[in-house]
Amino acid sequence: MHNPSQALRGVLFALGATIIWSGNFIVARSLNQLIEPATLSFLRWAVALAALLPFAWRIAWQERAAIRKSLPILVPMAIVGVTVFNTVIYMAARTTSAINLSLIATSTPVFIMLFSRIFLGEVLNRRKILGLATALAGVLVLISGGRPERLLELEFSHGDIWMSLAAMLFATYSMLVHKMNNSLKQPVFLLALFSLGVLFLVPWAGWEVARYGWPQLTPGAVGAILYIGLGASLASYSLWASAIAAIGPSLAGLIYYTLPLFSGIAAFFILDEPMGWPHLVSGACIFGGITLATRSRK
Repeated sequence: MHNPSQALRGVLFALGATIIWSGNFIVARSLNQLIEPATLSFLRWAVALAALLPFAWRIAWQERAAIRKSLPILVPMAIVGVTVFNTVIYMAARTTSAINLSLIATSTPVFIMLFSRIFLGEVLNRRKILGLATALAGVLVLISGGRPERLLELEFSHGDIWMSLAAMLFATYSMLVHKMNNSLKQPVFLLALFSLGVLFLVPWAGWEVARYGWPQLTPGAVGAILYIGLGASLASYSLWASAIAAIGPSLAGLIYYTLPLFSGIAAFFILDEPMGWPHLVSGACIFGGITLATRSRK
């Protein structure tokens, strides 16, 4: 049971991370045909690491013994949450539609809640299950545009398998963050995580550059990389870790359902895509489900 102020902080942290990630999907689609997946991931995390390094290296050096002690969990976290997860999303986006990506991404909170029950022993009470179902219904309304028959018309490709894997990877990463249990100060944790993730990306990105050549970085591409590096990587991962520490992975995962909603809002303002009643119904269901699942019994 979380106290109200702690729960509110956790919800706001998770919302902040998800809002930034919603913009990341729009940026990633614009870069996906210009830059190979692992190369894009490498550039993204190299930017995040370069921005964090001046502020965190001194304290990280002082806590180097604690970092070494945490390596058994930091290494899989870096591989799953930094090296592989984001690269797999970029791979998936090349061979499937945006609506399929949004639909499959909604399985992430389900995996988080399932893994939390199996590995962390979290109780799935009726409020959580009902909140999960209500939020999922809101996402399906958004994706289908209020027409359920559209869900039956979807065609799936091998990119959908990659996106399903990405959903499970992010759920696994969230479990590992919870297991980390604040054993390192957050700047130190992020610096170690990003450093290891970039290190493991070097051979993968190097292979892509050797095969396809170095990408042409236009001013627009550089700006987009800065956004996903500073926003979708550094800021969002910091907020997500704080959210999990405050309310746990299951409830933080429910906030992830707002991602397609905020993506739609961003597309409305940036891409001039239309909005209608399905967005309103979807938003009401998503936020209603989150409220139901996160409120205390009292």
